[in-house]
Amino acid sequence: MATEHIAAAAGAVPASAGLPQFDLSWWPGEVVWTVVIFGVLLFLFSRVFVPSVGGTIAEREDRISGDVGAARRLRDEADAQAAAAAAETAQGRAAAQKLAMDARAMAHAEAARREAAEEARLAATLAKAEAAINATRERAMGSVREIAADTAQAIVEKLTGVVATADELKAASIGKG
Repeated sequence: MATEHIAAAAGAVPASAGLPQFDLSWWPGEVVWTVVIFGVLLFLFSRVFVPSVGGTIAEREDRISGDVGAARRLRDEADAQAAAAAAETAQGRAAAQKLAMDARAMAHAEAARREAAEEARLAATLAKAEAAINATRERAMGSVREIAADTAQAIVEKLTGVVATADELKAASIGKG
């Protein structure tokens, strides 16, 4: 058998021609080499390739789960910060509204105070004006009586030709009034 292989390798043509896969004399050597290569590959895969790939996969899964956990933690922190910012915004809005209401109330109070002071000043001015008008009216009424007496005296004198005295005019006005 070994001689046939050597002869075939040397270039001699074996007795049976055809495909070497179907030549049963080659099968035992092929089976041995197949088993050896399979054993070497099995050893390399089981001891070198699979553990390193498995370690890489495990490492990747650990990194992914760590990243997912970190992302969840960051999301929770962001939610907490957003809630705190919303609370601060609400507090600021409430403070601004309170400040605006206080300013509005102070402005209304100041306007009411100024209005009351102006009304009091106007009332005092009106009272003085009414007193001056009443005094002027009284003086005018006093003057009207004198003017009426003078006019009545002039009319009586013109009509009758006699000058009437002040007592006669006074008596005439009382008698009619």
